[in-house]
Amino acid sequence: MGSRYPRSIRSCLPLWALLLETALLLLIFFTAYDVPLMDQKTFMGTYQVFQEFIIMAVLGLGFLNASLQKQGWSSVAFSLFMLVLAVQWAILTDSFTDWLLSRKVPNKLTSIYPASMSAITVLISAGMVLGKANLVQLTVMTLLEVTAIGIMRTVGSTFFQLDHHMDILFFPTFAAYFGVIVARCLAKPLPKGWEKKTQMATPSSLFGMLGTLFLWIFWPSFNSAPLNLLEEKRTALLNTYFALAVSAVTATSVSALAHPHGKINLLHVHNAVLAGGVASSAPAYLISSPWIAMVLGLLAGLISIGGAKCLVTQDFSGVHYTFGLPGLLGVATYIMLLLWNSSSKVWVPRTGNQMLTMMGAFSFAVLMSLASGLLTGLLLRLKIWKAPHEAKYFEDQTFWELHPHLFLHF
Repeated sequence: MGSRYPRSIRSCLPLWALLLETALLLLIFFTAYDVPLMDQKTFMGTYQVFQEFIIMAVLGLGFLNASLQKQGWSSVAFSLFMLVLAVQWAILTDSFTDWLLSRKVPNKLTSIYPASMSAITVLISAGMVLGKANLVQLTVMTLLEVTAIGIMRTVGSTFFQLDHHMDILFFPTFAAYFGVIVARCLAKPLPKGWEKKTQMATPSSLFGMLGTLFLWIFWPSFNSAPLNLLEEKRTALLNTYFALAVSAVTATSVSALAHPHGKINLLHVHNAVLAGGVASSAPAYLISSPWIAMVLGLLAGLISIGGAKCLVTQDFSGVHYTFGLPGLLGVATYIMLLLWNSSSKVWVPRTGNQMLTMMGAFSFAVLMSLASGLLTGLLLRLKIWKAPHEAKYFEDQTFWELHPHLFLHF
């Protein structure tokens, strides 16, 4: 069926993308490598964590959103495009304060960690709008969300005195509710036949499950990477694995329990198995016993399955109940653990101040995600971006040149 839409890709995307990359190149020109002295073992360990981040982002989140039967190419390729763009922009925004002081942005291997976290946050949010937005809109969304994350981090470190590793406390919730607000702003009545487009075909659902498996494998590394102390890293790794294991069992069993004939819903398993890892992102290094991590994974799995069953939205990738709701559970658990740890010893003012600071920082992060998501959503509604028509939602044909022998109708 003919459409004016391909012309907008030809006129908008190359111009925006090339101008943007040129601007980034000019900004990077003023940066310099700052390579700290480290032995080969330390360097390889640092590089290994970086590789795991990239695998999570490219294969995990890329294939996680590739479960819809006619949207596989766009999900994987657009995720890669947004990832590399977000990392470049995040390195600059995260180093903006240093640039103001020294007129030089040090480009370190370790600086890619927070940049990768920002990029992963963007890819999680993109799950809410993939299939309903073109690549130009996704580019604008990437730049605005990364900028908002940079502002949130700057405020957190300057006014709330948060350590660097506490960024992970906010990213699942920030990503989910930023995406929810953007999707809400772009929401339109879905066209006739949308149910068929949003169904999971067997090959596509296997690709989506492949993304889930990559994320499941590497989520413990993601939770432990920002921590500096070896003991905290070890604790975070073990607790995340326990939480992930229990949430995987919970997702499978409760999905079967919720079905009248005892059948397992792959969509539930596809999302809820990650809930334990998301919920443990914040409190993993504070958990002192495996049973606490297991209870957390159980609750996260139940909340995720409950959200999938009860929340009726256009969230076809399950971003809200995979990352948003378990992220809120993780923050609540973190605060409860602070109370519990302090009650087992002697209450000191520092602990109370830490709790108030954390609650204030989290409240600011949520408000920042909602406000920046609203601004982004309203901006993306402008007609200058030439968004696809509703009849073209969730179709690779809208964006890609598909030869007959390559395009399979499942």
